[in-house]
Amino acid sequence: MGASPLFYDEPLHLVRGEGVYLYASDGRRYLDCYNNIPAVGHCNAQVVQAIARQASTLNVHSRYVSDNVVEYAERLLGTFGAELDQMIFTCTGSEANDQALRMARMLGRGKGMICTDYTYHGNTEAVSQVSPLFHRARQYFTEVRTIPFPDSYRPLDGLSGDALADAYVAKVQGAIDSFEQAGIGLAGMILCSIFANEGLPTVPPGFLEKATNLIRKAGGLVIADEVQAGFGRTGKMWGHDLMGFAPDIVTLGKPMGNGYPVAALVSRAELLDAFRDKVFYFNTFAGAPVAAAAAGAVLDVIEQQHLLDNARRVGDYIRDGFKRLATRHPLMGDIRGVGLWVGVELVRDRGSKTPATADTAQLVNLLKESGVLISRIGPYDNVLKIRPPLIFSREHADELLDAVDSCIERL
Repeated sequence: MGASPLFYDEPLHLVRGEGVYLYASDGRRYLDCYNNIPAVGHCNAQVVQAIARQASTLNVHSRYVSDNVVEYAERLLGTFGAELDQMIFTCTGSEANDQALRMARMLGRGKGMICTDYTYHGNTEAVSQVSPLFHRARQYFTEVRTIPFPDSYRPLDGLSGDALADAYVAKVQGAIDSFEQAGIGLAGMILCSIFANEGLPTVPPGFLEKATNLIRKAGGLVIADEVQAGFGRTGKMWGHDLMGFAPDIVTLGKPMGNGYPVAALVSRAELLDAFRDKVFYFNTFAGAPVAAAAAGAVLDVIEQQHLLDNARRVGDYIRDGFKRLATRHPLMGDIRGVGLWVGVELVRDRGSKTPATADTAQLVNLLKESGVLISRIGPYDNVLKIRPPLIFSREHADELLDAVDSCIERL
């Protein structure tokens, strides 16, 4: 247990899930405001039935033709821009990002990858190198350069507006120049479309478009990690559409199968064809019929229950609720996010923006004691991390807001 990454001071033993609720071994019910994987709700009946139906009919590896796999791929690609027209299946987001790095290093001008300084993209050997969140932002790898993540709340050099966006773009250029000087060359840049692990910062307008144009001009590829931003979390199907930039490669995972391990990489045909000319990629379980059945059922529920619209409406309702609470609780320094991805940065003083790290940890544990599950993120571990299932309602939001209000009073 000592080496397990558990969320709370007192570990939580869960035995059952249903909708937006989780149930512990002692029978207690918890409102789940954290888990991104069951995007359409815990144990969603439609997804469970699709898995069981396909598993009872046929479940083989991906070396055979399967109608439901092809149909799902075509349906998923239809949610992207026309230029992103091919995909490969993987089992996890880590695998998808691993193959994305492989593609960029094969097809770009060099081997160098740029990432932000508090990001996380997975846990294979290659992907862990572009995941400095778990290296405590230290740089160990010659083929990786980190840049400060774009942030308007704690802006670089105190800048704002276009000057701030340009300052962050200059950091990208500096990383490109560093690779060239070292004889490594640029492969590309990988980033979460909404910078989720960095604390969901408000990104300076123009940064992403300018940065991606700069990477392409230097001969690199841009990878958008949509493992946390995708499948309607932001109120749009894909975070890069919301954020206004066009990646060369998109990686998917976590919510794709609502808990069934299925993930994917989406790109342009010209890039994937060039990759396949050099590499034979095969994965026993990825793209199998049961995986496609689970993933297809998730798309069904998102469409049938209008969950993109629900994410926008309920997400805005939650943020508005937090803004009202902030008028009474000075601990709440900044409320941000989009759709059902909500971040609340806690500070000891709004003027100095001193991170309230200890208070944040205490609040997360008090909320757990009150029957509400959230977590915390950001470089100071002082941002409340709230990302409930997409079926979250206003009634559930009120339950969350009331609990936060009560628990802050107890701090």
